[in-house]
Amino acid sequence: MIDLLQISSNLAWPFAIVVAWLAGEFVARWTGLPRISIYGLVGFILATGQTGLLARVEGSPIVLLAHIAFGLILFELGYRINLRWLRTNPWIGVSGVVEAGATFAAVYLVAQWYGATMLVALLLASLSMATSPAAIMRVINEQHSSGQVTERIVHLSALNCVLAVFAFNVILGLLVFQTSGSVLEAISSSLLVVLVSAGLGALFGVLVPAVMRQLGNLANEATVAFAIAVILLVAVTYSVKLSPLLATLTFGLVARHRRVALTQAQRNFGTLGGVLTVLLFVFAASTLKWQRVATGASLALLLIGARFAIKTIAVALFARVSGISWRKGALTGMGLAPLSVFVILVLEQARHLGLGIADELTALAAMALLMDVLGPIITQWALILARETPHSQTDDRP
Repeated sequence: MIDLLQISSNLAWPFAIVVAWLAGEFVARWTGLPRISIYGLVGFILATGQTGLLARVEGSPIVLLAHIAFGLILFELGYRINLRWLRTNPWIGVSGVVEAGATFAAVYLVAQWYGATMLVALLLASLSMATSPAAIMRVINEQHSSGQVTERIVHLSALNCVLAVFAFNVILGLLVFQTSGSVLEAISSSLLVVLVSAGLGALFGVLVPAVMRQLGNLANEATVAFAIAVILLVAVTYSVKLSPLLATLTFGLVARHRRVALTQAQRNFGTLGGVLTVLLFVFAASTLKWQRVATGASLALLLIGARFAIKTIAVALFARVSGISWRKGALTGMGLAPLSVFVILVLEQARHLGLGIADELTALAAMALLMDVLGPIITQWALILARETPHSQTDDRP
């Protein structure tokens, strides 16, 4: 006898991906909005807390696939980081550190003023430092943008992620210490995770190019080799409860400086990257429940405003000394608006480690939903106003 309930359960995610992709394509053609904003909106609507089509997926292969999708994006982000440029122009790095630190302080103070506990305020502040690489890279690839603002957004996004992961893990270590009283356990769940994850990513960044050179297909099969390596790296780090985010970012960074070239056509890992991107944004938004979003909405709006203002102003303040105009500095800060996917996957990783902190961060759920839709749009407009997209470059009107 046919089990209709099982069939409907098996078809839920494929159906959601098809609906999200179609909606993204049609809306993007009609309005010019980023596709990923639509993917996230569809995922939220179809989630358990709303229409109920997508059941909760803790421990399912969908979670691992989402981490793989994010790992591919983080690898590409790391691959685009030019350390020589940062050494030549250190003010870019300084602006990123100041901007991230100021964001942490502002969000912490606003959350404390609103009445959040110290732990909740610290967690909100650490995650608000981040900029979602998934949204940044997807918008840049869709818009085919290039230029100073584009590259600075990429580099500052990577720096924000590293600082956010570090701060978040330190705070988790303090939480573990308060709970268990064990210094060793606190260190192993925080700093050790950061160091081992980065070390494993660096090891892949050295070994994979070396193997490709031995095989003699360095140029022709780079995309396939790196994609397989990212899948393996994410699977390993996720299984042993390390940080796939930091590992894949480090992998891309080291691989770039091992003189392995990816062509323009291989950006976003082609069809594989495109399919997994749809799944990633649908999954991320599907983890949010309307009740939690509504509960945390008022604080979320305050935090979003503080975060956006600080990032824009802080980057703009360093614009002249780092070699660009005030206007482009402000646009770079605006382009750092996306937040959602990074935050959701970091929280999912914390849940995987057995730390149930997500239920306390209702404001973060509201921030994630709002910035899942609005963040990519803000980044898109920042790139257009900076005249770094092909369409804006051909428009010479004042």
